[in-house]
Amino acid sequence: MPRRLGDLEDAVMTRVWEWNRPVTVREVLEDLQKERSIAYTTVMTVLDNLHQKGWVRREAEGRAYRYEAVSTRAAYSAALMNEAWSASDNPAAALVAFFGMMSPEQRHALRDAVRMVQADEPAEPAPAPPQEARTEREPPGPAERPDRAEPAAEGPGEHPREPAGLPDGAEAREADAQEVPRAGPGDSGR
Repeated sequence: MPRRLGDLEDAVMTRVWEWNRPVTVREVLEDLQKERSIAYTTVMTVLDNLHQKGWVRREAEGRAYRYEAVSTRAAYSAALMNEAWSASDNPAAALVAFFGMMSPEQRHALRDAVRMVQADEPAEPAPAPPQEARTEREPPGPAERPDRAEPAAEGPGEHPREPAGLPDGAEAREADAQEVPRAGPGDSGR
């Protein structure tokens, strides 16, 4: 993330944001010279630094460059706030102090912003109902054993225990071979 802009960098970026179009060093220089004395090479260096930091992109036009903002002033402000908040050793206290400095209008704008962000968030999933504990040992049902799921249709050859194409009587022997013995009331459950 780009670091905080210095005063001159901020003044140059302000011009780029205000014009909202690609600008030359000469255009920025002429606008800044209305307020202060500044050299062409200084503005050129500042715009080059802003390009290296990722705040502007540039395209060659003849022997000069045209510079254009990569993000908005709002995105820049948000990056500054996030950077300052992340650097705090106690982010919660930093937020409380920041909110305490806000005017009533700013706090109202903050509440509106929080509502907008919350409206964009997906709803929290409902908690899963608690599973009932089994009191006696039951064999797993079809949902728990997908390899033993029963098909919807039960014609010849469509049931897992009735393979198609076996001679008469072979189907019963095949089914008996696949049956798992179940423990009865008098068995030890081996």
